[in-house]
Amino acid sequence: MHRMEQRVLGPSGRQVSVVGLGTWQLGADWGEVDEPRARAVLDAAADAGVTFFDTADVYGDGRSERLIGAFLRARPDAGITVATKMGRRVAQLPEHYVLDNFRAWTDRSRANLGVETLDLVQLHCPPTPVVSSDAVFDALDTLVDEGRVAGYGVSVETCDEALTAIARPGVVSVQIILNPFRLKPLERVLPAAGAAGVGVIARVPLASGLLSGRYTAATVFADDDHRAFNRNGEAFDRGETFSGVDYATGLTAAAEFAGLAAEGATPAQTALRWVIQQPGVTTVIPGARDPEQVRANAAAAHLPPLPEDTLAAVRALYDERIRPRVHALW
Repeated sequence: MHRMEQRVLGPSGRQVSVVGLGTWQLGADWGEVDEPRARAVLDAAADAGVTFFDTADVYGDGRSERLIGAFLRARPDAGITVATKMGRRVAQLPEHYVLDNFRAWTDRSRANLGVETLDLVQLHCPPTPVVSSDAVFDALDTLVDEGRVAGYGVSVETCDEALTAIARPGVVSVQIILNPFRLKPLERVLPAAGAAGVGVIARVPLASGLLSGRYTAATVFADDDHRAFNRNGEAFDRGETFSGVDYATGLTAAAEFAGLAAEGATPAQTALRWVIQQPGVTTVIPGARDPEQVRANAAAAHLPPLPEDTLAAVRALYDERIRPRVHALW
């Protein structure tokens, strides 16, 4: 196994790798990934020094969790922290975020993962009022007291939701979209998390693959890939697909971003390196559909920091191409 930089995940005290693994791809909505390839992805991640897997109970209706559970049984000494999410198995109504449901959802995830206690459970982009509810966080504290979970966090869509969650004393982490096409969290969220000692899990770091520079106007995504069916938020929040950037704009901006790639690095690795070096980020969780992608993503952790002129160029690209279209939304 390769050694990778580890950072402390908020008040949990857990050391997690700066590049983690997002496992949405192993469940659904990115096209089919068969079980042998999914297992190869998990093995490759652990071998590359990744010690943080992020999943959710709705990824493939639990398939992603079950695959990780099988991995944990096969490689119990891999030192993996697993974060899952809950709350999207029912209609997104605040009245569903109650202790009885939390118990049922976490019990299902515990069974899927084959663990007594979940390392971290996150509210999965809940309705905004949920993040302000004292009763919700009292219920989450109860899950900790009962030993169902070791800690809890919130995955959010907006910066305001992140700030509300960060202010809660029991929150271990916030998960938020952060990439060179989504800079708004840099303004308040990362500084607030740092001041509060809350971990930051950066998701969608490649803007659903746009920042890899591999896609063109002629690219065709499979019908079961959210990049085909959710471009305008038809199925869930549009920010989860291409970071909310319309595809044509994203292609233009991605071509320009590719010109900023670090020497010897791909555009995707440069994007990941950019996220890693933002103050306050604990871990970034790119997904992968095959072991080669896993290894390439993990290699970004070993790149030198991007120079100031590259950081300034990323900011200028965002301000010119992206900010006028999406900044006010999130």
